[in-house]
Amino acid sequence: MKQNIYDNPIFFKNYTSLRETGVTYNDFIEQPAIKSLISSLKDKTVLDLGCGTGQFANYCVEKGAAKVLAVDISKNMIDKAMKENNHEKIEYHCSPIEDFQFNHQTFDLIISSLAIHYIEDYDSLITKISQLLKDGGEFIFSTEHPIVTARKDMNNWVRDEGGNKLHWAVDHYQEEGIRKEYWYIDGVIKYHRTISTLLNTLIEKGLVLEKVVEPTSIAIGLEKMPKVINEERKPSFLVIKAKKQEVKF
Repeated sequence: MKQNIYDNPIFFKNYTSLRETGVTYNDFIEQPAIKSLISSLKDKTVLDLGCGTGQFANYCVEKGAAKVLAVDISKNMIDKAMKENNHEKIEYHCSPIEDFQFNHQTFDLIISSLAIHYIEDYDSLITKISQLLKDGGEFIFSTEHPIVTARKDMNNWVRDEGGNKLHWAVDHYQEEGIRKEYWYIDGVIKYHRTISTLLNTLIEKGLVLEKVVEPTSIAIGLEKMPKVINEERKPSFLVIKAKKQEVKF
């Protein structure tokens, strides 16, 4: 059974309250990095895997996308998306992203924001994504950085007696697989993969790597959320762009 923490009422309430502040790592680090890698949205067909409340899907439409298919496992998220970010060019579906049936559709751009570290079978998902991309299509995704997910207890800052951060600890890096942590609720499951696995799987599935980013905060983030300065010491996210080769005759 796929994990669906976003339909847990405690998690959903806390998570959505956080995102609605507009003062988050997503706002200042992860989303700006993803958006900076998009070549163009004008007249593009877009697949948004793990769409959440539809903010990115709405962004795509605002920037000229022809159609966005947005998929998320959480009914709570889809209901909120349809209420707050509904548009005739956006089609929402409630389903685990690895299970959704696409009926021979293909896309110019596939985006996934901080969802892939919840997926157990990365290999199969990338196979599916490669098949769903049009020739020349782009796949851009963010994931928690492997130095974040590596240590099994996911408690990485080593501090002195005064609580000051001394350094970031990395352990168990080559031991890929399940990790569990407390994030509003106990037992949130993520999957750790090495950077080489993340990249080589894309290559093996016929995609060409175009850019790899370990983003730091945009300037306004340092003003509104000073703790993001720690991204200079260790990255929270890894953002990857790959492209499906165009077939030339």
